[in-house]
Amino acid sequence: MKFSSKIFNSHPKTDGNFFSGIKKILGFKPKDIDIYKKAFLHRSVNKRDAEGNPMNYERLEFLGDAMLGTIISKHLYNEVPEGDEGYLTKMRSKIVSRKHLNELGKDLELLRFVESRIPKSHFGENIHGNVFEALVGAIYLDRGYQYCEKFINAKVIDPYVDIEQLEGKVISYKSLVIEWCQKQKKTFRYDVYEDTGNDELKHFGVKLSIGDKITAKARATSKKKAEEKASKRAYFALQSKIENPQH
Repeated sequence: MKFSSKIFNSHPKTDGNFFSGIKKILGFKPKDIDIYKKAFLHRSVNKRDAEGNPMNYERLEFLGDAMLGTIISKHLYNEVPEGDEGYLTKMRSKIVSRKHLNELGKDLELLRFVESRIPKSHFGENIHGNVFEALVGAIYLDRGYQYCEKFINAKVIDPYVDIEQLEGKVISYKSLVIEWCQKQKKTFRYDVYEDTGNDELKHFGVKLSIGDKITAKARATSKKKAEEKASKRAYFALQSKIENPQH
């Protein structure tokens, strides 16, 4: 098994390799390298500190998750002054999704530093994101908030966070639904009608039929908005089929 299990060895050369590897990832010099060693220690090693407390990356992962959420929240708060609480929460969730964190951990090749008694092939996908969060926690304990923010800006926000893309502004659900129907050779029809109801503003109702079945209904203050709203509902109702057309 090729593991970096020797990182806890006191051999100066091994420690030096770990130190230089972490320094390269961080972009700055660690003060207390032992904190970072703990960030890559899997619970299967079953190590304990002098007081008998378990030593592994899970507590640092908890801390890193909180720091990541705080720094991303601050960025969104500053960048999108018009965003309400619901919007900001949604955007933060997209940035710190488990899938995204796993990708970050893979990009930085963090698994190479992990000390474990379990073969790498037995790890679940989430270990990449878990270790990334543990690394963030280690940075906070070692160098404080400012360096933590610097790292997250460099590794997460600058390369990956595009507000417009996260908002999905470029997406027209109507065009996605129509494109899918055409590819699948399915007929579709938008039936639009005035729907005044009890509203002061005139509303329009839409029934979107795919094949011979009404797939979604919606109402809005314009025909265009009503069609887009119905298309969005249809898209999420059919999402697995649209995104995986082979199934």
